[in-house]
Amino acid sequence: MGALEGRVAVITGAGRGIGREHALLFAREGAAVVVNDLGGSNAGEGADTGPAQEVVNEIVAAGGRAVANTDDIAAWQGAKNLVDQAVSEFGRLDAVVNNAGILRDSFIAGMDESQWDAVIAVHLKGHAAVLRHAAGYWKDQSKAGNQPDAAVVNTASASGTTVPNAGQANYGAAKAGIAALTLVAADELARYGVRVNAIAPIARTRLTLATPGMGAMMAAEADAVEEGGFDAFSPANISPLVAYLATEKCPITGKVFAVQGGAISELAGWHDVKTIETEGPWAIDDIANRLP
Repeated sequence: MGALEGRVAVITGAGRGIGREHALLFAREGAAVVVNDLGGSNAGEGADTGPAQEVVNEIVAAGGRAVANTDDIAAWQGAKNLVDQAVSEFGRLDAVVNNAGILRDSFIAGMDESQWDAVIAVHLKGHAAVLRHAAGYWKDQSKAGNQPDAAVVNTASASGTTVPNAGQANYGAAKAGIAALTLVAADELARYGVRVNAIAPIARTRLTLATPGMGAMMAAEADAVEEGGFDAFSPANISPLVAYLATEKCPITGKVFAVQGGAISELAGWHDVKTIETEGPWAIDDIANRLP
């Protein structure tokens, strides 16, 4: 019996890259999967039903259960449609993996409004929209006496947590917001039997290959891997952690994990490193003299 036997999962951005690996592993472990992918470009432009359906076809051919969904999860209604489809097709929803994302990199001084809005919409709003409708379903189940044992795995990034990346103000801000959203949701949804965690993955995908510096390094590493050797940047390395976090008996919630190759690290957010105090009103000169 697989680790996810009998579970029903929604995975966004599952037509390619890391999301595709999530969908394939979830299905191999026994989950029924709703494979969501709008099928757009790296920049989120256009649409294509092919990527989601191809992953579904691969799962079904291997004996698994899956259906495709091409709704835009950056729209409230699209996210609702996705959650509703999981329940109508498979009778329940046990896990949500928010993975969909795009890039529209630009330095701040030259960024236009559409670059900011598009990235925030797909990443941050897309996570929030799917989470909202899944949470609504689980809340209703809990109030009806059918307490869920559900899981959400969000996708943050080192760009928004540990290593700010020049040229990615929109992306980094969205990913930092996703990390914060994860912690708030974990606190709110525990009463309904829902655990919420996030990952900050590093892997070779069409988005990272398009990132200056990172893409060239990852491509070179791929060429250097001997046949049958361990590929540290393969997106398949990310999915086992996500699958574990989505299992019924996993106790973990409210955590953010960096994951890459053979390494998993728990991350911690903002924390005090130095405090200065005064017994009366602050003077500007006093602050200037005492802050590092």
